[in-house]
Amino acid sequence: MNYGRFAAVYDDLMEDIPYEQYVEWIAETMRSGSVLDLACGTGVLSELMAELGYDVTASDLSADMLTVAQKRFKESGLDIPVLQLSMDNLEGLEGFDAVTIAIDSLNYLAKEEQVKKTFEQVYSALKPGGFFFFDVHSVFKVDEIFMHSPFVYDGEDLAYMWHTEKGSAPHSVIHDLTFFVREGWMFERFEETHEQRTFPVDVYKEWLTEAGFTVESVTADFTGDAPSAESERIFFRAKK
Repeated sequence: MNYGRFAAVYDDLMEDIPYEQYVEWIAETMRSGSVLDLACGTGVLSELMAELGYDVTASDLSADMLTVAQKRFKESGLDIPVLQLSMDNLEGLEGFDAVTIAIDSLNYLAKEEQVKKTFEQVYSALKPGGFFFFDVHSVFKVDEIFMHSPFVYDGEDLAYMWHTEKGSAPHSVIHDLTFFVREGWMFERFEETHEQRTFPVDVYKEWLTEAGFTVESVTADFTGDAPSAESERIFFRAKK
């Protein structure tokens, strides 16, 4: 997938994401140390963690996303190394105090084998006692809430229509997005299709355990509460 145009509008689309709450969630467990931020996108979370003193390495599969991230880091005066990597291929990386996969990025891995391999790769990248933080869409959100489309956003310089449909795999969703981005006096139209898949909480816990992790915490929706039947976002903290 070409993320060039999508990378350019990504931050506008994600302006409601509570990045600070992600950092607070991580800081509850560790106040400093080295962090590998996988699927970092345009680097907002990486930037916030670095500003708090974490030794951050930012990684994403998309060169376009990393270009935006590098510009962000430079403008902030931050020396954050960037790596173009897939989440399920971290060969050669090791010794991190923590690894993060935030904002449901793990849900872009549609195959069970990819998720399992990612957990194994993250385990290898961590030092003993290191932490793995990630969040995913709940089954309820994928199977129910996302099916209430279309969703529409109409801003001054950006508008989009977002249609969803069930994917072919269990608990998967296909997002079809049509964007209209202001270019001078006109709007440029482009389209994106994204597919995501999630799994039940117990399945994630099983795969984490198989990879060698101890699952320390499973909570929902930026609370300290355990997931319920109608929770939308599930947060995992696992320890090597």
